[in-house]
Amino acid sequence: MLNWSVTFLIVAIIAAFLGFGGIAGTATDIAKVLFMVFLVLFVLSFLMGRRVPPAA
Repeated sequence: MLNWSVTFLIVAIIAAFLGFGGIAGTATDIAKVLFMVFLVLFVLSFLMGRRVPPAA
């Protein structure tokens, strides 16, 4: 998911450089959303992986 976020960020930079403002804005928004989803899933997996199983 982080790869997709970086890909959309690169697309946004290239589109902005070439003057396509609408495409650049949309790609930037998509990159932001994907990055936030990545962060939430990363934190959840980090917290769930550190749980100690109950004693038997």
